[in-house]
Amino acid sequence: MREATPDRSSTSSVVSPFPGEGHDHQRCIDAALAAAEQRCQARGRRLTPLRRRVLELIWASHQPVKAYDLLAALRVDSASAAPPTVYRALDFLIAERLVHRLASLNAYVGCGHPGHRHTGQFLICRGCQAVAELDDPEIESLLEARASELGFARVDQTIELEGLCPRCG
Repeated sequence: MREATPDRSSTSSVVSPFPGEGHDHQRCIDAALAAAEQRCQARGRRLTPLRRRVLELIWASHQPVKAYDLLAALRVDSASAAPPTVYRALDFLIAERLVHRLASLNAYVGCGHPGHRHTGQFLICRGCQAVAELDDPEIESLLEARASELGFARVDQTIELEGLCPRCG
């Protein structure tokens, strides 16, 4: 099965596709770290070694990662790693729009469109746990209109859909 290549033209809503056969995952990790360094430098923010390592661990697969799994991986390098340290790093990465929190799984995934404000629609595979990210303005607009009809003022929006990816389907 071929990997879908994201078309980031103005009409595409695919931010991060499901990884396909032959996927060069190291390229994803390298691109995410480079984008994070560039974003933090431009904004005068520090991408500390710990924050960088947490981001690297999140991008180690296209699967959601739980905070305590991050903690366990960090303890391999440093036995003194503690939950507050991990959560502070995650808070920073979310605030800088480098990762997303998937509420339904209480886990984190790397942002395929780092630094850009977008609502995010996530397709989560029940088979292999891979995640694809969309940013579809039509979906956002429709939900905004329906919410507005009810007098609801949206503050945030994340949509999580569960199903099967092309590999598992």
